[in-house]
Amino acid sequence: MSSDVSVKICGLRNPEDVSAVAEAGARYVGFTFFPKSPRFVEFPQAADLAAAVPVGICKVALTVNADDAFLDALTSAVPLDMLQLHGGESPVRVAQIKARYGLPVMKAIGVADQADLAQIDAYTGVADQLLIDAKPPKDADLPGGNGLAFDWQLLAGRVWRSPWMLAGGLTPDNVAEAIRRTGARQVDVASGVESSPGVKDAALIQALVRAAQEA
Repeated sequence: MSSDVSVKICGLRNPEDVSAVAEAGARYVGFTFFPKSPRFVEFPQAADLAAAVPVGICKVALTVNADDAFLDALTSAVPLDMLQLHGGESPVRVAQIKARYGLPVMKAIGVADQADLAQIDAYTGVADQLLIDAKPPKDADLPGGNGLAFDWQLLAGRVWRSPWMLAGGLTPDNVAEAIRRTGARQVDVASGVESSPGVKDAALIQALVRAAQEA
């Protein structure tokens, strides 16, 4: 692996987060529009943060089973480069959203075991990118950002037509191993670079991006 592993840091909530991510060399930033999350941001706050993101860094909105009214308001209020669908959106819904908003769409898919991999094919070629994440526990409030990993060996040697990103329990300490085991060229991290839920740590962000790019 060389330094062309791309890193997405999700759940930014203040200007310091944006600065830390940009300085570390991450290629994507994520804003969370899911009220139950400790990383939730309102539209005006997200608009200010998005405006501060340097050119060349992809601005991603994380939504969960959002309807058109919500997405209309979101895309009108916040300058975005990509929509991340982190709920139970069907391939048909993914295609509808792509057509309506003209933005690339990333679809998150939760994985716990071999059986969960089958659904990935249904979104390949429909979503612009796939986010392969740890499936949340049945009683979890959050569809992602739970700090859980899954068995990375499930992904070893697998190839999909759509670009994909690895998520789920990644930290500065394990991201290099995760990349080596899965062959991931992109990784997504939220809780793994936080000092407490929703509070990003600039040193951890720096360490994670460095570890990913040196994997």
